[in-house]
Amino acid sequence: MGKMKDMREYVGTDEFTKISTWRAVAAEAVGTLILVVVGCGSCLSGWKDGYAPSVVQIAFAFGIAVASVAQALGHVSGSHINPAVTCGMLVARYVSVVRAMLYIVAQCLGAMAGAAILKGLTPADKQGSLGMTQVTEGVNLGQAVGVEIIITFILVLTVFGVCDERREDIKGSAPLAIGLSITACHLVAVPITGASMNPARTFGPAVVSGIWKDHWVYWAGPIIGGLLASVLYSYVFRGPKAASYDVEMDSYNKNTNNAP
Repeated sequence: MGKMKDMREYVGTDEFTKISTWRAVAAEAVGTLILVVVGCGSCLSGWKDGYAPSVVQIAFAFGIAVASVAQALGHVSGSHINPAVTCGMLVARYVSVVRAMLYIVAQCLGAMAGAAILKGLTPADKQGSLGMTQVTEGVNLGQAVGVEIIITFILVLTVFGVCDERREDIKGSAPLAIGLSITACHLVAVPITGASMNPARTFGPAVVSGIWKDHWVYWAGPIIGGLLASVLYSYVFRGPKAASYDVEMDSYNKNTNNAP
């Protein structure tokens, strides 16, 4: 992924005329739809007497769903399927302003469609809240926002790390690494906030279920976490360009060899 240096390119007014843009927007909608159907579907209970999904089950459902979508559609749109990831990419200048706006709209529409499909496929007495994230009783809103900031920070930091084009040491699967970061964070945060780490993932079920309590938490926390990870990785952890790095090292080696 390469940064955009030209301001006109960064704004991206020409994105509307590109077929590739609309293919990417469609991929974001479909990817988020799949995430909501599979991930939120894993949260439903009551299918048989005494049945309730475990935290481990939910965590792996979300993690594997994201990894699968990233593997299938990553080459089309980058597979953000998360407004927090898109906001991070926007601040780091990897996507244009126009594309970021289109992505976020597509992600929210895809999440709504996914929640509606999940509701249509589920008997009324099994629907519950359709996997809606909710702050656990006893957890104050400041703590909830903090949890969402941290888990989304981890996700977006992982995304930036595995997608860094300047790295040459990555041997494994980027989609798998991203999926596992989501799984790990869900294992911790599901009992606290429901582990949204994705505003669209919460927005879709909220629209269909009508549950809006503390909804702002699931926008503020993830977006703040995504922006923090984006800035930290871009300006602190991202390595130098290979060419300039080689020149600097050659100069350093020559000076060292010629030193008395």
